[in-house]
Amino acid sequence: MVRYLSAALLAASLFWLAGCGSSGVSFNGKDITGLMPDLAFSLKGEGGETVTQDRYQDEAVVLFFGYTHCPDFCPTTLTALAQALNKLSDEERERLRVLFVSVDPERDTPELLAKYTAYFSPRVDGLTGDQEALRELTKRYRTTYSYEEPDKNGNYLVNHGLAMYGFDRHGKVRLFMRNDQPVEEIAEDLRALVSIQ
Repeated sequence: MVRYLSAALLAASLFWLAGCGSSGVSFNGKDITGLMPDLAFSLKGEGGETVTQDRYQDEAVVLFFGYTHCPDFCPTTLTALAQALNKLSDEERERLRVLFVSVDPERDTPELLAKYTAYFSPRVDGLTGDQEALRELTKRYRTTYSYEEPDKNGNYLVNHGLAMYGFDRHGKVRLFMRNDQPVEEIAEDLRALVSIQ
């Protein structure tokens, strides 16, 4: 757990020190309207194709960094997001997409990402990229990741941030959610996110 703490504290402190944004709606998480860049990326999708933010026009997006071999935080966070999605109406759910960006491209092939995300929700898309693309994207959203030394079997842990970033249907950043928010609060935040015109 300690390996996640510094990145999480760094991201959280940046937002709390930056002051409040104003999205026009009320969030349980932190309103970060205008405090970070718009949604922009070029990554590899679950079919091996190039995917950019343009695929998600007219959809609100929750961006979350992790990896499929994560033993704790990633499956817990994706489970909470899936449960929160299930609390939305069909119409609300269809206007929202969760982007799970793997920072472990060596192991997380498009095929593995597709199987992994399908376990949680059809509204979760797995994405990854080369190191240059991932470093650029994590820097853009003020987070980071690093790799621990492999064990004798070649297995290794990846240190990564725990924040979930919410973007409205125009790609504008709006919301910073912690991974320990209760499911009901996450659902309320997702509902508010998709309501932004």
